[in-house]
Amino acid sequence: MAAAEINVQYVAHLARLALTPDEEKKLSAQLGGILGYIEKLRELDVTGVEPTAHAVPLVNVTRADEVRPSLSHEDALRNAPRQAGGLFLVPKIVE
Repeated sequence: MAAAEINVQYVAHLARLALTPDEEKKLSAQLGGILGYIEKLRELDVTGVEPTAHAVPLVNVTRADEVRPSLSHEDALRNAPRQAGGLFLVPKIVE
């Protein structure tokens, strides 16, 4: 797509931007430059290059799931402001 084919007013409308004529001219030139870089990238031979989402591989940094002992029922309720029948008592929110 050539820069001349870009309807800057339409793009500005989609982006909910109110542009002055000077801003439209500047934006048109900038978009033309961006499209020029994209055309330059299309000249590269990328056969055998796998598409990636990141420049470097990412790994999950969370710890592995392991079975571990949890709090006992008594320990969990120890600091509860109110409790009854082994349950937390909380204020009623929905009426």
